[in-house]
Amino acid sequence: MKTISTNQAPAAIGPYAQGVVAGNLFFSSGQIPLRADGTLVEGSIEAQARQVMENLKAVLEAAGASFDTVVKTTVFIQNMDDFAKINDIYGSYFTDHKPARSCVEVARLPKNAGVEIEVVALIP
Repeated sequence: MKTISTNQAPAAIGPYAQGVVAGNLFFSSGQIPLRADGTLVEGSIEAQARQVMENLKAVLEAAGASFDTVVKTTVFIQNMDDFAKINDIYGSYFTDHKPARSCVEVARLPKNAGVEIEVVALIP
């Protein structure tokens, strides 16, 4: 296994890695709307979702993968009423390729974020 780390995404805020490569698979940790410097994006759920997707893009690239090679995503939402807004941002990153996805509403996320997303991707 290989640990993935990039300064283009926020550092882990606990005892975990930004992601791990095992064989030809990449597993990301859940990304919340933290900027690379560790500050939280506050405001609209769209701005939060966009930051989450940019964080995922950075860790995917560090692993040698991309949104085109994502097999599965899991989306955690603090308020299911935000689903359509998050889905619009999410969909702008998965244009041609659509991975499998689960989406669940949760009581609370780290740093009180409105959204967290994790991915599993193939490494070509």
